[in-house]
Amino acid sequence: MKKLGIIAAMEVESKIILEALKENGDVKETKAGGTVYYEGALGSVQIVLARSGVGKVNAALCAQSMILRFGADFIVNTGIAGAMGKGLGVFDIVVSSDAVYHDVDATNWGYKIGQIPQMDVYNFEADKKMVEAIQEIFPTLPEAKGHKLAVGRVVSGDQFVADKELKARIMQNFNPLCVEMEGAAIAHACHLNKVPFVIIRALSDMADDNGEAAYTFNEETAARLSGAILLAIIKKM
Repeated sequence: MKKLGIIAAMEVESKIILEALKENGDVKETKAGGTVYYEGALGSVQIVLARSGVGKVNAALCAQSMILRFGADFIVNTGIAGAMGKGLGVFDIVVSSDAVYHDVDATNWGYKIGQIPQMDVYNFEADKKMVEAIQEIFPTLPEAKGHKLAVGRVVSGDQFVADKELKARIMQNFNPLCVEMEGAAIAHACHLNKVPFVIIRALSDMADDNGEAAYTFNEETAARLSGAILLAIIKKM
């Protein structure tokens, strides 16, 4: 790995990483396509960090720019998500095995639910070696104390899931561990550019009828937890 790209959707998700970059040394800022990219280092690892903005298009554009313009050869998407998997709760951690769009439906044309027409894949698989490394490192981290880590599917769509009926439909179609709004788009861009990726999300809510209130209450804590765990993993790389 020559340069690790880190993408967060919101400032609250990227703040702890940017603080660590600035503490470690000089940080170069470049604005491209309306997004600010921060280049620096964490230990011996070269980093490019960006806050993509919310949603699939913003996330994909950010990933594409990060790869082609800034030379990232591995992408991590960090942030928060709504819990979907059985047994998971607020502030648990999900690491992607793969990522799928939950709001794509071309089944009338014979495609699987979630599959982009004419794409060569239905789902985007995360880097297995990185997933295994995170699983090994996680139990040794002080930041992980009291939190569960689960590896499984992450689903993404351009909607905030805060409805039991929608949650049930997504579960039936995809059986994911969590739902959010960017990961699959980042994975999509990485797939097209043949760049490995992984998604690390801290759960901020249960993606149900209380989702908006829980999300608002837990947003900052979950975001900082996701970032802190990513920083701890990078230190051990």
